[in-house]
Amino acid sequence: MIEYTDLATNPDGTVRGLKKKHVQMIAIGGTIGTGLFLGAGNSIAKTGPSILVVYAILGAFFFLMMRGIGEMLYADPTQHTFVSFISRYVGAGAGYFAGWSYWIGLTFVAMAELTAVSTYVKFWFPGWHTWLIQIVFLAILTLVNLVAVKIFGETEYWFAMIKIIAILAMIATGLFLIFTGFEAPAAGGHTIASFGNITHNFELFPNGPAMFFAAFPMVFFAFQGMEFVGITTAETQNPRQVLPRAINTIIFRILIFYLGAMIIIMSIINWHVIAKTPGQSPFVMVFELAGFKAAATVINFVVLTSAASALNSALYSAGRHFYQLAKESNTTIMAPFGKISKLGIPANAIIFTAALVLFSPIISALPQITSAFSFITAISSNMYIIVYGLTMYAHRKFRESADFLPDGFKMPGYKVTSPLTLLFFVAIYFSLFFQSDTRMSAIGAIIFTVVFGTLVHQRFKNTKN
Repeated sequence: MIEYTDLATNPDGTVRGLKKKHVQMIAIGGTIGTGLFLGAGNSIAKTGPSILVVYAILGAFFFLMMRGIGEMLYADPTQHTFVSFISRYVGAGAGYFAGWSYWIGLTFVAMAELTAVSTYVKFWFPGWHTWLIQIVFLAILTLVNLVAVKIFGETEYWFAMIKIIAILAMIATGLFLIFTGFEAPAAGGHTIASFGNITHNFELFPNGPAMFFAAFPMVFFAFQGMEFVGITTAETQNPRQVLPRAINTIIFRILIFYLGAMIIIMSIINWHVIAKTPGQSPFVMVFELAGFKAAATVINFVVLTSAASALNSALYSAGRHFYQLAKESNTTIMAPFGKISKLGIPANAIIFTAALVLFSPIISALPQITSAFSFITAISSNMYIIVYGLTMYAHRKFRESADFLPDGFKMPGYKVTSPLTLLFFVAIYFSLFFQSDTRMSAIGAIIFTVVFGTLVHQRFKNTKN
């Protein structure tokens, strides 16, 4: 087995500048998305306390997916993206399709997060121009990605720290209210804080089975990006020591930060009250009930850093994916993007991706394109499900290859959990058709898959895997 403990630089020139603390916090930050702070109200409104069941099921399968990805990355920590395993074990065509699809998805995610950043900044400065805010933030985070991977790691470390402090503060505040028997005012439904509020008259389908299953894609997209920690492996010191710990603790982070936060929220405020204003952040509601007048301002700062973190991560990840696409391409036009800068960064790939993200201010300035932008973003998010499914299929092929390490970081209960995880992604995709707001984007993703997949098949049909 090749050891990677003492490698400071990879064969391709990229630098292993991420330390254990960076990877641990990036793993936590990737687990906690903006959706938890702002989207929790919508999730609770759909299906009440049974949303905990949804989070638990999705959390378990995301953990299994990460163990599958982790097993392949443990065997070969030099890979900049898990998508490269699709090329290796499924085929060049499948890898090409997944690589471009994932990169396109990441680019649109970056655009969406940049739009969100400007929205949160305008909470304090409503008179500032949206396009100017977006250009400034994009320029700063692009520079962060271009200087050194260590700087990126430090930035993500502190972004994640802010999110963690906010959630732990809410949980601590909630526990205080619960153990002191706090009674919410009329705005909180006169609820007496107690864990019993969750189990009292509990129903699995309080709004019907359709709403219960419609909650799955919403929570799924809140977890989206968890795989990002695997992309840092190629630039991490001691990857075979750091990666297993980072992935194994994912399940505990889900229990604490997602299930823990949801339990506290619904213990303090009756879920029917939350459902009346699903657009309001339950975090703000809890802090305001506790008498914290500046709750809205503080949570706005948290979601701003969360969106900036997501944008920062998207630039990092998209840059590495485009670099990988360039390395696997034999075309002259892609050659410059397969080069590494003197600082050990795929700078050209990052700059090109950032240049595309720069279209976000232009799109934001055209009101008639707003709905199309949202639609395309939703399609790109749905593409992640397809890429995740291909990744898990690649993991099955990996198990059959000579690269499989019997003493490696193995996916638990592989014979049962592997097919179940693949079926899970299929089920999630079908759940997109339960709601009109996700149905059209799901159909759009199918159209994209058929059209782009056909073009890729034509290109690679004579290529031997």
